[in-house]
Amino acid sequence: MNENEKFVRDRITELRMQAEVSEYQLSMELGHSKSYIQSISSGRSLPSLSAFFEICNYFNISPLEFFDETMKNPDQLHRITDKLKLLSENDLDFFEEILDKYHSNLQNR
Repeated sequence: MNENEKFVRDRITELRMQAEVSEYQLSMELGHSKSYIQSISSGRSLPSLSAFFEICNYFNISPLEFFDETMKNPDQLHRITDKLKLLSENDLDFFEEILDKYHSNLQNR
């Protein structure tokens, strides 16, 4: 198994576990046999391109977000981003200051 195949398998597992969905449930909700996701997770198969897009849609992420290793919880980031979009410019400035201070504190640890 090459590194890219392993990443795809591991990423699907990571997203599935964050969503608290079983392999069986995800397989069925995607319209596949009950062992479909298990066969991907175990390394016996890889999703087709259309199935990959279905998986991205299921988790409400873009293919770019799927391959972004730094995005550990895309669903949570989407919820936060949606809320931030509703804030005024002053409120956004305030949150940016807080994030800058928090990030600075993390770097100084």
